[in-house]
Amino acid sequence: MSLAIESQSTDKAAAEAFSEKVAGILDSGAVAAMMSIGHRLGLFDVMAGLPASTSEGIAARAELSERYVREWLAVMVTGGIVTYDPGPRTYRLPAEHAACLTRGAELGNLAVYAQHVALLGQMQGRLLSCFETGEGLAYGDYPCFHQVMAEDSEQTVVAQLVETILPLGEGLKQRLADGIEVLDAGCGRGLALMEMARHFPESRFTGFDLGADAIEFATDAARKAGLTNVSFEVRDLTGYDEKARFDLITSFDAIHDQKDPQALIRSMKDALKPGGVYLVQDIGGSAKLENNLDFPFAPLLYAISCAHCTPVSLGQGGLGLGTMWGWETAQAMLEGAGFRSVERTVLPHDPMNVWFVARV
Repeated sequence: MSLAIESQSTDKAAAEAFSEKVAGILDSGAVAAMMSIGHRLGLFDVMAGLPASTSEGIAARAELSERYVREWLAVMVTGGIVTYDPGPRTYRLPAEHAACLTRGAELGNLAVYAQHVALLGQMQGRLLSCFETGEGLAYGDYPCFHQVMAEDSEQTVVAQLVETILPLGEGLKQRLADGIEVLDAGCGRGLALMEMARHFPESRFTGFDLGADAIEFATDAARKAGLTNVSFEVRDLTGYDEKARFDLITSFDAIHDQKDPQALIRSMKDALKPGGVYLVQDIGGSAKLENNLDFPFAPLLYAISCAHCTPVSLGQGGLGLGTMWGWETAQAMLEGAGFRSVERTVLPHDPMNVWFVARV
C-alpha cells in the first residue's frame, strides 16, 4: 500500500529528468575509463601531433592495433572528445581539447585523473568485501597506484615546486641553497624530492615511504639521474621517533592515509631542528560535506577516498579519515602538535589543494 502511494506521488517529469542524468553519468563513466586507456597508450599525445587522420594512420603512428584503436575512437567521438569526418573517415583531436588531455598540456593533463576511474573498477571486488566486513586494504592491493599518484604529483607539485611552492616558506629557498637536511615523509616515487635535489645540490634529501615498489622506482630513478644527494628508504612511519634531525620536512598528499595522522604530525615536529619547517600539501576540501558541494572534483575525490584512502587507513588499524578529512582537521592537528606558527595558503592556479607552512 505504501509503495503504491509513493508511486502515485512521484513527479514523473522530475523522475524522467533524473533518469536522463543517470544515463549521462553512465556515458561519462565509460568515456572516462576509455580516456584512461588513451592516456596510458599515448593516443592523445599522438593525435595532438597529427592532422585529421584515419584510424589506420593513428594506429600506425601509435604502433597499436587498428581495430582496437578504431573502437576506442568511436567512444571518443560519441563522447565529444574527438571530431569525426565521415567522408574521408578521419578523426581529429582539436587543439582546444588537447590542451587538457596531453602530457605537458597547458591546462594540465586531466586524463591523468581518468586513471582513478579505471582503478575504481578494478577494485570493486575487494571493496564489496570491505563494505561487508569493515576491514581495510593495503597499498599493495592497488595496481599502478603509485604510478598514477606520481603523474598527479608531477603536474600539481613538481612543476610548481621551486618557483611557487617553496617560496611559501620565507627564506626556505636560500636555506636549501646553503645546504640543509630534508625529509619527504610519504615520498611515493620521489619526484618532488629529486626535483629539489637537482636544484639544491648543497642540501641532503631523504625520502621515506611504506610502498616498496615506489621506493625501488625512486632509488633507480635517482641513480640514473646521477643524484648523489638523495636517498630513499622503505619505512613505516607509524611510531616514527627521531629527534631534531631535519631542517625541512615535506608531506605531499600523504598525511590523511596514515594510521594516526596526529601522531605522525607530532613526530614530524619532533624530528625538526629548532627553526625547522614542515611543508604540507593536502586536499583542500572541507571537513563538512555541505561545504564541498561545489568543490572541484568532489565526487571523484570522495570516490577515491572510499576506494583507497579510507580502506588503506583502516587496513593499518587507523581512523579512516579519508581524502576529504578537511583542511580544518589538518590545520587543527598541526596547531595541536605545538608548532610555533601554522600558515595556510590556497594557490590561485590550484583550488583543489591546500598548503600549510608550520614552523618550530
